[in-house]
Amino acid sequence: MALGALIGAYQEDSSVGLYALQPLAGRTLIEYQARCAGAAGCAPIVVLVEMVPVALAAALERLRAEGIAVVAVSDPQEAAAHFESHSRVLQMGDGVAPAMPLVERIVALEERAVLTVRDDDGHHDFERIDNEQRWAGLAMVDGQTLLSTAAMLGDWDLLSTLLRRTIQAGALLVPAGQGLTPYHAQGGGGPQAFDRSLLVASRRARPDWVSRFLLPVAEEFATEQFMPTRVRPSWLVTTALLLTLAGALAISRGYLWPALGLLLVGMPLDIVGERLGQLRLQPLSARSLTRRLLWPASGLALLALGWFQANHGGTWGALATAIAGLAFAEALRIERSGCELPFGHWLFDRRPGIVIAAVAGISGLWNLVLVLLAVYAAASFFLVQQWTQRLQRD
Repeated sequence: MALGALIGAYQEDSSVGLYALQPLAGRTLIEYQARCAGAAGCAPIVVLVEMVPVALAAALERLRAEGIAVVAVSDPQEAAAHFESHSRVLQMGDGVAPAMPLVERIVALEERAVLTVRDDDGHHDFERIDNEQRWAGLAMVDGQTLLSTAAMLGDWDLLSTLLRRTIQAGALLVPAGQGLTPYHAQGGGGPQAFDRSLLVASRRARPDWVSRFLLPVAEEFATEQFMPTRVRPSWLVTTALLLTLAGALAISRGYLWPALGLLLVGMPLDIVGERLGQLRLQPLSARSLTRRLLWPASGLALLALGWFQANHGGTWGALATAIAGLAFAEALRIERSGCELPFGHWLFDRRPGIVIAAVAGISGLWNLVLVLLAVYAAASFFLVQQWTQRLQRD
């Protein structure tokens, strides 16, 4: 059954203008709403607005450039005409920004549903349903009800009338739950609190001990700083790749400490880019070539260290040690692919390798750095191999 979305964008305040244009998560509120609907699989996404100001037109154009099928209409009947009678329509309230889990919860239901919050002082900005509940700004309605409501509307508000008729038709009332109240543009808390809640929700378990124990503060700070900017998540991953390649080149020229500085600066950028993509509902593709090149680029840096040492007193053993370390690292990557290991974050990886090189490099014994990395990669590989063989036997 087709799934679309209907979003209101006509309420305004004399001081801030349209609620739909309020800054939120680095973009406008309407962009956040449309991305939520797009991420849930809604198409088309119809925005009901009386007039389209320049700022709103620019926001809708940005959405279209991202491949989100959004269209602005000013007439309720024209809005309804974009949906078939058998369609399911996700209705979003004007100036209301829900967390993505709430959108997914409503979309997953196969029946008419209305998201609610309690009728208390903390939710007085939301539209009242009855003496106990208010509308939380999300509802799943059917195309037939939307079409018939638009046909008999008159001077009434489409979204409010559609909500009432959906409830009268026996829609399921779904409580939003504790801590999941959507952000409302009329609320007094401002968008900063909602931005902060999104930032907290974007935290994920990290795959290695460096990102898990050493980088969280820097990662959190950087993500918070980039959130209100126009910086694209893919730019951060590209920057991490360029810094890694620049580090490999610097190592090959003998600038070892500047190279390690470049590698250390680039360590958290792909994680920050990933979180920024989640916050903007534009997740980075798992097949992104730039992300996939980070691993071989780091290997190139290790190979450059082995080559430099081999030509500056380390003989061929330094290069052989670097190649052995690379071989074990790649074998480890293949061996652990698709496996969830309870100790996985302690294994050799790109970021742990950079940190160990930086710490061990203080001694100035760069051949020792090569040996430590090779031993770490080999030990990690054999540990994973033993673990997987034990699981197969069991």
